[in-house]
Amino acid sequence: MSPVLAGVLQFLALCVALALAYRPLGDYMARVYSSEKHLRVEKWIYKGIGANPDAEMRWTAYLRGVLAFSAVSVLFLYLLQRVQGSLPGSLGFTSIDPDQAFNTAASFVANTNWQSYYGEQAMGHVVQTGGLAVQNFVSAAVGIAVAVALVRGFARSHTGELGNFWSDLVRGTVRILIPISVVGALVLVACGTIQNFSGIHSVGQFMGGSQQWNGGAVASQEVIKELGTNGGGYFNANSAHPFENPNGFSNLFEVFLILVIPFALTRTFGKMVGSVKQGYAILATMATIWIGFTALMMWTEFAHHGPAFDLAGGAMEGKETRFGIGGSAIFSVATTLTSTGAVNSFHSSNTGLGGGLNLLGMQLGEIAPGGTGSGLYGMLIMAIIAVFIAGLMVGRTPEYLGKKIGTREIKFAACYILITPALVLVFTSLSMALPTPPNSMLNPGAHGFSEILYAFTSGANNNGSAFAGLSADTNWFNTMIGLAMLLGRFLPMVFVLALAGSLAEQRPIPATAGTLRTSKPLFTGLLVGTLLIITGLTYFPALALGPLAEGLAS
Repeated sequence: MSPVLAGVLQFLALCVALALAYRPLGDYMARVYSSEKHLRVEKWIYKGIGANPDAEMRWTAYLRGVLAFSAVSVLFLYLLQRVQGSLPGSLGFTSIDPDQAFNTAASFVANTNWQSYYGEQAMGHVVQTGGLAVQNFVSAAVGIAVAVALVRGFARSHTGELGNFWSDLVRGTVRILIPISVVGALVLVACGTIQNFSGIHSVGQFMGGSQQWNGGAVASQEVIKELGTNGGGYFNANSAHPFENPNGFSNLFEVFLILVIPFALTRTFGKMVGSVKQGYAILATMATIWIGFTALMMWTEFAHHGPAFDLAGGAMEGKETRFGIGGSAIFSVATTLTSTGAVNSFHSSNTGLGGGLNLLGMQLGEIAPGGTGSGLYGMLIMAIIAVFIAGLMVGRTPEYLGKKIGTREIKFAACYILITPALVLVFTSLSMALPTPPNSMLNPGAHGFSEILYAFTSGANNNGSAFAGLSADTNWFNTMIGLAMLLGRFLPMVFVLALAGSLAEQRPIPATAGTLRTSKPLFTGLLVGTLLIITGLTYFPALALGPLAEGLAS
């Protein structure tokens, strides 16, 4: 079987698996967030944290819950790393330096999982399982909760109430993420992923010395790292490491975990607003971009540009032979079109245009299908922008799902789409202009610029993948990327929740003959075009200096 055919068959199998899971999972999540009943274990949690799960919250109170919980999480994870040296199960590792501890705490709480350290050489069992893995669950649940709050804003009227943050957080964790993770971890263990608490041990003699590895609860962390679109690896090689991702089947299963909740949330959205056709329209937009990016990535990585590529069957540098180009291309697109950031290949070794696709996938806002929750609310924001543009073209007040998109709503949406590009471009410019930060680049010229652009694009978009080559464990990059991750995560949430509150207060507007039918293919095409045009106008100059210049020169 040719490598190209193998890659296509893997992609088709993935599409079938996602299609089979779409309806049952989407319907189940809609029931979870619409139910008025609380499980016994959930009642214990509410009692422990002193929360009333039945108290409705306006958007300001919901936002305070999000920010308070996240602030406490950052502080806890920071302190846990700082005292690691005195904790049991530390494997002899010392406490983490302040700048790196801040960067890592911000990273995992912001659902980014950017790592400027070697996991197997820095973090002991307690920090990995009691700190990082816990944040993989709850940061994902926070993202879903904010998305559900926005959906309630569309579904409700005559009220500014969006539900209860604590209830949404606990339900997302207890009823959705934990059960799927238990099953997924068993699948990964069956594939060969390790799950233990062993210490450091030698695994053989190499070049006159021994190579040492430590074990860990890898399978349980690997599954939520993908399912929650987190991405941080137990080992520095991330999902290219055989302890995390042993074979071709586990590779495809991990891609499935990355995509299944973000895609299924479109079904949840349709059920909660009372029109599954609206969910299908959002799904079609996400799927169109995802399929297009995957096809382009496979084409650019399989394309032959010389005798070395001819012999290898494509651009095999930086890729695991057990996954091949097809499995690597599918994984890299999934991880950069979502906020996952896990890698099973060296993104810096992609062709120039392939690396550009990874960058562009993040710069789109990671909405195809995006992160757990963040992909849905990001796409709904872009739908509002598309409706606004359509309204300008026909001279009609824009409406979406029976809600009028007025001046207030469009200001919230505009602020949302401007925040992340501003963070990326400003921090990248500062890093290139100052004398010291460019010294961290491994490569000169366009590729070196791409390393820094990729780092801040990954951080501000809460992706966490690295282009590699950049020595990011410095005071400057630890601090600046840490700030980019926090601002890129929580500032957009402010405007999402403010928009949700504004929509929930409105009276529904009945559809008329002039209402734009947002469940039709025409709207899907408009939404795809809006995404590409806005992203292109925003980032094209930066892309022209980096991956486009490199790709055209090769």
